[in-house]
Amino acid sequence: MDRLKILVVDDESRMRKLVKDFLVRKKYDVIEAENGEEAMDLFFSNKDISLIILDVMMPKLDGWQVCKEIRQYSKVPIIMLTAKSDEKDELLGFQLGVDEYISKPFSPKILVARVEAVLRRTAGEEEEVIKVGGITLDRTAHEVKIDDKVIDLSFKEFELLTYFVMNKGVALSREKILNNVWNYDYFGDARTIDTHVKKLRSKMGSKGDYIKTIWGLGYKFEVDE
Repeated sequence: MDRLKILVVDDESRMRKLVKDFLVRKKYDVIEAENGEEAMDLFFSNKDISLIILDVMMPKLDGWQVCKEIRQYSKVPIIMLTAKSDEKDELLGFQLGVDEYISKPFSPKILVARVEAVLRRTAGEEEEVIKVGGITLDRTAHEVKIDDKVIDLSFKEFELLTYFVMNKGVALSREKILNNVWNYDYFGDARTIDTHVKKLRSKMGSKGDYIKTIWGLGYKFEVDE
C-alpha cells in the first residue's frame, strides 16, 4: 500500500520536526511548510496529500485563511493546531470545515492517534462495512453483527457505536461525543451519553468491554487485538 502523504504547516521549525518525526515513525510521508503561502503552493502542486496539520497563528496567511481557501477546492481532512483553546475559535474552525482541533501544548502520541482516527473516519465515509474485533458494522443497512449475530440497536446507539469505531484508540470527551453524535443543536447533558453507553455495552455482551471509561473525561473504544 502507498504511504499516505501529510502536509505539516507551522512557522516553528522545532514543532514541525517533532510532528514529522512521530508521523514518519508511523510510516507516513511528510512534507513541510513554514507559512500559509508556502502551504497553499505545496497543496496545489501535490495532488496526493491525504491530510493537513495546520497551525492557526502564522505569518503571511494564517491557518483560517488557508483552510478557507483549500475548502473551496478540496475536502482533504484538516487538523488545526492552536495555542488558544477558545470555544469561539473551535466553532469557527468547524464552520470552515476543520475535521479536528488540537490545542498546544499537546502530546505527539495524541496527535498521531487523532491523525489515524481522522484518516479512518474519512476513509470510512466511503467504506460502508467496517469490521473490528468481531464486530461488523454495516452503515448502509444500519445493522451491527457481533460474531455474525445481529444485535438490535436503536438509531442513536448505532450512531454512537459508529462514532466509537471510527475513533478507535482516541480518548473522547463527553462534550465531543455530544457534539458529534447528537450535534451542536442538542442541549442535553453528559448523563444522556452515559445512559446510552450503558445500554450499548449491555447489548454488546463481552464486546462491551471495548468501550473503556476514562474517569473525568469520557470514553475510549479500544480493541484488545
